[in-house]
Formats: sequence, structure tokens, C-alpha cells
Amino acid sequence: MGWQKTFTLSRRAKGCHLVTDEILSQVGPGLQDVQVGMLFLFIKHTSAALTVNENWDSDVRKDMDMALDNIVPESLAWRHTDEGPDDSVSHTKASLVGSSISVPITNGQLNLGTWQGIYLTEFRSSAKSRTIVATILS
Repeated sequence: MGWQKTFTLSRRAKGCHLVTDEILSQVGPGLQDVQVGMLFLFIKHTSAALTVNENWDSDVRKDMDMALDNIVPESLAWRHTDEGPDDSVSHTKASLVGSSISVPITNGQLNLGTWQGIYLTEFRSSAKSRTIVATILS
């Protein structure tokens, strides 16, 4: 059995943002009757990504953003800069982090670990709204 919804996350500027609650507000109706299943989340953009990581200490999000900036610096000689100096660097980071995640569902709840949350990793400097496709299979 399948359920699917496309929705838009709130606008956020560059950084790693905890969006678990925002995701849950959108997928809640699809979770209700699922005893065992999977939630698949796909971001429809090439300059942002989704990941699961530590959800308690906000310093983790700052550290992730700092580490990604060091791994893929904007200062490289990027050729594709049509939308600004953060264009190709954003695409590269998005490829490293990934465009989709999967989370198990157990008894109508996301089965995340105690300290896990869903992150939007936004790589563009200006605030963007991002479209997500959520698919639930049971």
C-alpha cells in the first residue's frame, strides 16, 4: 500500500536545519495506519540535501555546515556560476550529502534513534523554500 505527498518546507538560508517536526506535520496522515513500513523523502533540488543526524545539540548543525564548507570550499575555481559563486559548490555538496533518505515506520511512528532528527542542508546563501516528495510504503 502506498501514500505520497509533495510539500514545501519553510524558507531557510544556508546551513543545516532540523526539520523533523515540519516533516511530521506534513506526513502525519500517511503514518496513521502503518504498522511496519518506510518513509522515503526526496528533495527536488540540486543545491540542498536531506540527511539524518544528531538532533539535540545545535552545535552539531553548525559543525556540519563548517565541515562541508571546508571539504567543498567556495574559493575553488568553479566554472558553473550562473546563479552566483555558490552555484556549483552547492551542487557538489548536495551530491555528497544526498537527495533522499529513508526512515523506518513502526506502529505509526518514525523509528528514529533517540538522538536522530531529519536535517535540511541548505547550501545556497539566500533563503530558499524547498520541495519535498514524501512516499510511504507499507
